[in-house]
Amino acid sequence: MQIDFLGMQAFLAIVEQGGFQQAATHLHLSQTAVSHRIRKLEASLGVTLLARTTRDVTLTDAGRALLPRVRGAMREFELSYDALRQHSRTAPQWLAFGCLPTLAAHRIAPALARFRDLHPHIAVRVFDNSIIEIAELVQAETTAFGISVATSNPFNLAVEPFAEEPFVLVCRTDHPLAALRSVCWDQLADEVLIRISLPAGNSTAIDDALGERRLRLRWAYETQHTAVALDFVQQGLGLTVVPALSLDAAGGLAALPLQQPGIARRLAVLTRRGAVLTPVALTLRDLLVQALAAGLADERHE
Repeated sequence: MQIDFLGMQAFLAIVEQGGFQQAATHLHLSQTAVSHRIRKLEASLGVTLLARTTRDVTLTDAGRALLPRVRGAMREFELSYDALRQHSRTAPQWLAFGCLPTLAAHRIAPALARFRDLHPHIAVRVFDNSIIEIAELVQAETTAFGISVATSNPFNLAVEPFAEEPFVLVCRTDHPLAALRSVCWDQLADEVLIRISLPAGNSTAIDDALGERRLRLRWAYETQHTAVALDFVQQGLGLTVVPALSLDAAGGLAALPLQQPGIARRLAVLTRRGAVLTPVALTLRDLLVQALAAGLADERHE
């Protein structure tokens, strides 16, 4: 059943304003439009609601029976409409973005705090997912943008690189290598190593950079997540190689630059091609990029 809201609105205006012309003025319509709405309402109900003469308009029995119900329905609608408008003013707006877990875990909180100072009424949803999942979320418009790496791009997204994040060797502070300023890959030939496989993408970057030299390394353990590999290092199982921003400064582990070759991944902002970010989304993006770039600068100076 279809409810003729416009017809009921016109009917109530005629009764309360005292005529068709007055109702037309009240509704900012022509008198012809008001008459059309009433005829349509009467046709749908199968009754005559208004008795018209050259001088006045009166309610029929059917009109008198309908009037209190229309008033109640319109009042209920107005209350619901006002409540919804009030909710939209007070309920938080959401802004979503994707971010690699290794970046989100230790580096973006200051940027989010600054964003909240600037936009206290906007809530932020962080999708800390894998490289592929972040691209999928951006493509599906679930997120406004993604903070990821500039690698494969199956959805032809817009990619805006902003920093190079080097890979570092991670060991316990009591390990002999921890006393060095940097480490060459050949120095790891006799070490027990912990490999981080997909979905992080770290192992692929390392394999591509080392080529045949990777076969001389002793990968004794493999995990799917960086946090697990770092815990294994802390427990003394071996050493691992991770992107520099993966480490918590208070984690009690040593991070050493790797040389011959040095390996890095290119961090980038992903957006849908042709999409225009809102000013608020641009602010959040810029704060995140600044925080991550500052983290890399701190790593270089340590």
